Amino acid sequence: MAASCSIVCCEEDKDSDKAVIFRFSNGSVRNAEKLDFTMYTSADKVNPRKKTRRILVAESKRLSYVGQNFGTEALKCNSLCNYYVGVLNKQTMQMELHSAQLFNLQPVIPGENTVVDNEETTETYREKVDSLIEAFGTNKQKKALNSRRLNMVDHHMLHQAVVKAANTVIDEKGLHALQQEAAEMESQANFALHLPPCDAHADTLENVYPLDKLLSPVDFKALEEAGSKMAALTAEELQTMRESGGVLCVVKHLENLPGDDEAREKMARCAFYLSMLLKLSRQKSLSHKFGMKEGCPRIVQNTLFRTFTVETFTNGRIQNMVSTSMRVKLAAYCLALLLHMGDMTADLTLLHQDMSLSEARIVEVAKSMGLTLAKPPRGKNVVAGLHDERKKASLILPLVKYDAFVERRKRKKMH
Repeated sequence: MAASCSIVCCEEDKDSDKAVIFRFSNGSVRNAEKLDFTMYTSADKVNPRKKTRRILVAESKRLSYVGQNFGTEALKCNSLCNYYVGVLNKQTMQMELHSAQLFNLQPVIPGENTVVDNEETTETYREKVDSLIEAFGTNKQKKALNSRRLNMVDHHMLHQAVVKAANTVIDEKGLHALQQEAAEMESQANFALHLPPCDAHADTLENVYPLDKLLSPVDFKALEEAGSKMAALTAEELQTMRESGGVLCVVKHLENLPGDDEAREKMARCAFYLSMLLKLSRQKSLSHKFGMKEGCPRIVQNTLFRTFTVETFTNGRIQNMVSTSMRVKLAAYCLALLLHMGDMTADLTLLHQDMSLSEARIVEVAKSMGLTLAKPPRGKNVVAGLHDERKKASLILPLVKYDAFVERRKRKKMH
């Protein structure tokens, strides 16, 4: 009767405890005892992908063999299944099972790997694919490859052409002129997004900044009731509005309403819309109750929110905010509306007081709109207290094109 034995499974905690099974790719070795085996482990113990990497080296006097459990030369069977080695103890008749991993040892010829590495580093992935297409690709793929190569432009030649063209432009115009053009284009681009629609080639002044682009016909019709209330304000109520501040431009035009019914109604509706723009410019965040106290129609409120506010997500909800750029846009629209209300002339001083913006900022907006600035008179012949010191802007065709302002720092005087 044959002797029986029992199997005992040994659970290794570390990969270093696994048994090593190797084979030679070029055949079997007759005298394996004459080989010196060395196992190299990865020095990176933190990265989970690199800490299990092993390299097995078998050295002899004539040749060396190398195998590894990672990369393209590793055996795929290590990841597909588990291998075990049984060690039989003849005294206890127990067989211990140990986890194992396989290595495929290949002969290493000195200098062979160096040539391959150099080829891999010098040849890109695209070049490898192109070489495969040239050798094994279809006619369609080869035609596409030839077409792509013909359309390729040498980066070095393109760079030289760009540098040569830039130097030619600089020599012709000069560096200072190019800097001025760049500053002018930048300033125009910054304000172009915030200016109202403009037709610089219009035949009449009213069509340069059309009123229906500032206040749409739908919104103008919705302001019928609010405009009637504006036109019916008494002198005491206008004085109260003047003392409260913030709507001096509106009060000025309400005190001088035209006698014609149609023109009076139009001026009153524009005055109410202007008051909403001025109030909006002094806000930071808006609620849906904005303008309800003044009787602003819902359709006009939606237009104001959509045109002059930005939506932000704060504290778990969406809020309408009036940013700095939107204040500039409000100033431009208010200025264009004041031109229609004041025979194409607007008071910049009153506007900057109502909007709490600096007068220089308002003047900059007026310049970007191409308006003609009227400076207050100065001199010894002007009687004190009789001249108007307010700055005004008028719309005159053709529009004025101002030079870009470039700030220069003053040098300190050395004493």
